[in-house]
Amino acid sequence: MPSTALAAAGPDPVQQGLNALVRTDGLPAALATVQGRDGRARHYTAGVGDLATGAKVPVDGQVRIGSNTKTFTAVLVLQLVGEGKVDLDAKVDDYLPGLVHGEGIDGRHITVRQLLQHTSGLPDYEGLLDEASLRNRYFEPRELLDLALGQKSVFDPGTKFGYSSTNYVLAGLIVQKVTGRPLAEEIDRRIVRKLGLRHTYFPAVGDRTIREPHPKGYRRDAADGPLRDFTEMDPSAGWAAGQMISTDSDLNRFFTDLLVPGRLLPAAQLAQMRTTVPVGDGGMGAGLGIFARPLSCGGVYWGHGGDIPGYETRGGATDDGRAVNIAVTTVPADYAVTGHLEAVVDTALCRGAGSPR
Repeated sequence: MPSTALAAAGPDPVQQGLNALVRTDGLPAALATVQGRDGRARHYTAGVGDLATGAKVPVDGQVRIGSNTKTFTAVLVLQLVGEGKVDLDAKVDDYLPGLVHGEGIDGRHITVRQLLQHTSGLPDYEGLLDEASLRNRYFEPRELLDLALGQKSVFDPGTKFGYSSTNYVLAGLIVQKVTGRPLAEEIDRRIVRKLGLRHTYFPAVGDRTIREPHPKGYRRDAADGPLRDFTEMDPSAGWAAGQMISTDSDLNRFFTDLLVPGRLLPAAQLAQMRTTVPVGDGGMGAGLGIFARPLSCGGVYWGHGGDIPGYETRGGATDDGRAVNIAVTTVPADYAVTGHLEAVVDTALCRGAGSPR
């Protein structure tokens, strides 16, 4: 589709927002793609792609997309629901008998829907990982699950929302059990190749690199410590919850097409995906692998977002075809900075290309 690469300066409100993320919030780089209703896209960059060399940020470069992977996994599960191979209200134990058990945890009482909507009460394994050691450590999905099941249940299934990547490790295991194929292969066959996402992939076992032009990703060992290059890492701790690599424009295509009934999901399963429960008091709702967030100009956008050492992404799409994804090259220690990033998403959707003025 036609696109325009913009220079790093100018009155454009999206560019100004990215510049502020770099200059005021101290992020090494930011890159974004904004898609208008007409399908035309604008690409933006700010900062530097390599702190050591000062190299430019590659336009629409590849990044690790973290928990956006959850939406891909949810799509697989819902496709299997549409094929009659999975029941959203069946118990996890129906597909993975005897696997999910622990203190206050019982797979006979947790449904597939509760996994996808983060209402299972399962503890999150992510807080039990040492980020600094992740870059060289390979995790089997069952190891991640065992970490979580060593903790006690957070709440009774179905009683509230509680974000946990453990839910998506189980969702990925269900996909593999039902299809008899590796999760990465199913994502590639059912989503990536179907939509023509040419810059999106699920890294193979042992693949610690990013294949195509990309800005380097950084992390701090301490909130006030120096930024260290964390671009190359083993992403297996994310697996079905966070392992994938993509670009801003591919993510825009994915979320835009996802909202069109019949493109990735039948209308019935898309309606289930978009049925939400409240998250906090800011008007956000959690669907099945996707979130609805209110816009300052009215309406909502649907997306996810992701954090993985080195990269943070935020964005989504509206029902009328607007879309934006923004990536930055470190996960901010201060959540207020993530708030600034989300504000730029709002600006892009409300004041960007093809948006209401």
